[in-house]
Amino acid sequence: MDPLSDVLSLLKPRAHVSSGFDAGGDWAVQFGDQHKMIKCYAVVSGGCWLSVEGVDDPVWLGTGDCFVLPSGRPFRLGSDLDGSAVPAIEIFPPARRGGVVTIGDGGGLSLVGSRFGVSGSHVDMLLRLLPPIIHICERPAQEALRWCVEQMMHELRHGQPGNALAVGHLAHLMLVQALRVPLLDVDADRRGWFFALADRQLGAALIAIHDDPARSWTLQELGAIAGMSRSTFALRFKEQLGEPAMQYVSKWRMILACEKLEQSDDPVSAVATSLGYESESAFSTAFKRLMGCSPRQHGRSSKNEQSAPAPRSPFFPPTPIPQ
Repeated sequence: MDPLSDVLSLLKPRAHVSSGFDAGGDWAVQFGDQHKMIKCYAVVSGGCWLSVEGVDDPVWLGTGDCFVLPSGRPFRLGSDLDGSAVPAIEIFPPARRGGVVTIGDGGGLSLVGSRFGVSGSHVDMLLRLLPPIIHICERPAQEALRWCVEQMMHELRHGQPGNALAVGHLAHLMLVQALRVPLLDVDADRRGWFFALADRQLGAALIAIHDDPARSWTLQELGAIAGMSRSTFALRFKEQLGEPAMQYVSKWRMILACEKLEQSDDPVSAVATSLGYESESAFSTAFKRLMGCSPRQHGRSSKNEQSAPAPRSPFFPPTPIPQ
């Protein structure tokens, strides 16, 4: 798979709820920590301001705009961000799955989308690969998402047979499309793994790493794939992604190792071999250095968590309207 598909597959995004709200008048809603949730929404009509914790400038969302919040940071939506805001939990109580909630008199903003829960012990590491906010406001990019949005609105409003399955698939398609669009035309000054995917040279190297993570990669080989000298590639990679290329290779192997240890009964020696390590000892040393525990400890703890009954969380009631 390509790098973006790899990361999304490991995050295992599952659409908790697909719904929306209709707001009008003077309003503002404060959403707290999203607890490892990715939010993906589109403005069907009207507009509002979006402010995300840790992002300096608020963003105006107009008709047709889409936004993705991959980091789970607290955020605020409103007609005006200067005044007080109502906590989201007071507006979105536990209710039936889907549908549209009205704020005020409605008519000023219509928003639709989904929130996605992500799982796995490596979630925090993977989410850091994505930017805190993705804002899609160019018309050609909006058109790529319009069909998903229109179909989702139809499903939410009419509730036909198979509604839950249809909305879930539409939500995943909307998420992938929303993440894909910004990579079509990326500003050269934007840094990070996500935007490196759009760089023709660095993107080629990342694809090669993800295609064959068990290979004993060298800077010389990756530089050749990227069409650069060894030294130029090493510098460009570190500048763009914030870490050396060989460190990225090791980190990606450990993420894959976590997945294998959590999801399979393969012995540690087999996991080590599948990721290109010559011995179980060498793999265990690398794993403990990056993950803070031995592979066996990680495998046991993750399987114990999976077998334990899931606690009833006040943050994720069984059938909530999305916050």
